[in-house]
Amino acid sequence: MQSLKKGEKYYENGEYELAIKQFQKAVSKDPARVNMLIAESYRRSNRLSQSAEFYQKALEAGSKEPTLRLYYGYALKSQGNYAAAGEQLRNFTRLSVTNRSLLTLARRELDNLTLIDSLSQMVSNYKLTNISNVNSASAEFSPVLMKDELVFTASRKDRIYKANGQPMLGLYKAKLTSPTETATPELFSQTIFGENMNEGTPVFSADGKMMVFARGNTGRSKGAGNTSADVDLYISRNTGTGWGEPERLAFSDSASWDGSPAFSADGSTLYFSSNRAGGSGGLDLWRVNIDKAGRFGRPANMGRDLNTPGNELFPYVSPDAKLYFASDGHAGFGGLDLFEATRNEGVIQVRNLGQPFNSKADDFGMIWADSTRGYFASNREGGKGDDDIYYFESSKEPVQVAQTPPPASKVPGTPGKTVRYFIAGTVIDAKTQQPLDGVKVTVVDDNESPIGEAVTNPDGKFGVYPIRIGRDYNIIVEKPDYLKKQELFITEGKQIPAEQLTKPVTDTTLYATIDMLKKEVGTELSKSFKIETIYYDFDKFNIRADASTELDKVVRILQDNPDIKLELGSHTDERGTNSYNQRLSQQRAESAVNYILSRGISQDRITAKGYGESQLLIPNAQTEEQHQLNRRTEFKVVGLD
Repeated sequence: MQSLKKGEKYYENGEYELAIKQFQKAVSKDPARVNMLIAESYRRSNRLSQSAEFYQKALEAGSKEPTLRLYYGYALKSQGNYAAAGEQLRNFTRLSVTNRSLLTLARRELDNLTLIDSLSQMVSNYKLTNISNVNSASAEFSPVLMKDELVFTASRKDRIYKANGQPMLGLYKAKLTSPTETATPELFSQTIFGENMNEGTPVFSADGKMMVFARGNTGRSKGAGNTSADVDLYISRNTGTGWGEPERLAFSDSASWDGSPAFSADGSTLYFSSNRAGGSGGLDLWRVNIDKAGRFGRPANMGRDLNTPGNELFPYVSPDAKLYFASDGHAGFGGLDLFEATRNEGVIQVRNLGQPFNSKADDFGMIWADSTRGYFASNREGGKGDDDIYYFESSKEPVQVAQTPPPASKVPGTPGKTVRYFIAGTVIDAKTQQPLDGVKVTVVDDNESPIGEAVTNPDGKFGVYPIRIGRDYNIIVEKPDYLKKQELFITEGKQIPAEQLTKPVTDTTLYATIDMLKKEVGTELSKSFKIETIYYDFDKFNIRADASTELDKVVRILQDNPDIKLELGSHTDERGTNSYNQRLSQQRAESAVNYILSRGISQDRITAKGYGESQLLIPNAQTEEQHQLNRRTEFKVVGLD
């Protein structure tokens, strides 16, 4: 048991490589839990592919960890095992998971997996060359061109990073003797060198006098799970004799992960990636304006066209004003894929760059030297070790014509070509996942005008109805003995790009799957009705603005179903005394109920119940994710009139 305790301590400190070594000594003591911890250690240290073996062992040993199947699915995808990944993700969506963000992530990834065949047809005529002079068995990534030098991030410091057992990250440079060869790499600047910290992802202003980079103790993040809060953005200025002492940028959020900065072509905007509040989930792309005096404004999220519930990072703006970035949330082959985003008449379209740029591994950090060549990083098979830097250049060799997958965006201004959009879908039972017949379906637009009505047949199908891209629609489903439900369908980000239009008129149908719950005492509403967990400030029980949005959904459910009575149950994690947790949970439940009553709901239709720590989903929780799953709010049917 001593090895297990040591491993848990290392794990909590983010020292995952040390934790793995201890867990491997203790795996026979509790194989379900310990294998899960080993898998999580690999995932959190950006070694997702290596985690798959241990997720499988944890599953076979009977682990009940709710997130196991989700992350096991991602790990299988990173190995190119798409069918098995889909199976695990589908199993995850069938669990009684209260975290709506994770469910949204899983369902979106299931949709993405259906596009693998289309993505595989996207092949462009670029030839890749590994920059062998620069690359090593450790990590090299985030290349930047500075005159005749290649500046990059590398894992080369003397101090070992305990998360993955590799040397810590620093900034290095190498003189280019040809596009694919360099002189011996050397340290970029002694001033910008912290022995006990990770530094990387630099970007330079057009005049070369200003550099912004990321610095922190827990290292880089390239995808799911590794988004530690102590990575910030720093600025250093070239004094003429060297780089000045770095200063932390004021807008960088010390409670979040801020990294991978990039300047716009004109230098008036800084783009970066962050998991700060107000995003779509995971790491999002943000932007901050820079005035003529060089002062930074307030960051703004770049919106749902670019950002997903997954991770978006490593932005780069090319000289022709195209935005390139890496994402594991948009449809891709596995891990991070490279994407191009363009704007036309106010509409943003996002395109997967296809092969050879993307692989089942991580592909990220792209820059262009000119319109035909550039550099990016990848940890794909065939490299020298971890992340390697690759040179790419356009080739005249014939390749298969790229075909862009369906979920993109309609581009205005394509003469003689139009796209007609339609909506259709299936209604299923939330518990059995089987199609439901006899369901009345009404689709209304954002002006609440009906655009289509139907009653489903035994296969649960409805549609097809014409819609307009860029607008939101409400799908209302009703069936005796089931709870009436209204579900929002968002068309934004589902447009077809211009290059796919080969006919004068292209018809495409967008599909929705709506699940319905039976009216039964004991039915829990959060999963089916997409009610996010209600959060409270520490040691507080007042309703925050973000919680009111979720409680308004409960009000709508009660209005649509006047024959049900609900219990609002508030749960805490097991930290704190029993009596304290019981009192706090009751106060929080009563606060939420009072909010619902203030919206006109009768007092006899909803009650407050605080459960404290008496009904833990995960007893003996170890990680913050596990504690969060225990801290939940449930809306349960307790009566039917």
